[in-house]
Formats: sequence, structure tokens, C-alpha cells
Amino acid sequence: MKIDSLTTNEKVVLAQQLWDSVVANEDSLEVSANQKAELGRRVSEFESDGNTGNPWASVKTRILNK
Repeated sequence: MKIDSLTTNEKVVLAQQLWDSVVANEDSLEVSANQKAELGRRVSEFESDGNTGNPWASVKTRILNK
């Protein structure tokens, strides 16, 4: 199968099927020690930052007004 020959809709369907197959087997996914460390670092950075982000309405308005 040549992905480039698929329509956009066919690519979306294929991506969804791939994702569904990953989720169905999520118990077999392993997170490496490096990945766990990176996730921990990011959580710590987020918690110490104090910036909780912006409400969706504000973000949407900012994007649409560009």
C-alpha cells in the first residue's frame, strides 16, 4: 500500500484503525525509565511554573482575531 495514493479520508480512517489497534493492546506498551524520568521532569516543571494556561474562549478569540 502506498500511503501517498490514499485520499485524505482514507488516511484518516487508516490512522484511526491504527490508533484503535494500539489502544486495544495498551497493556503491552512499556514506558522506559528514560520516558518515566522525562514525564516526571515535565510534571515537576509544570507544577512549579504556576501558569495554568488560558481558558479556551480566550485562546479561540485570540486565534480568530489574527
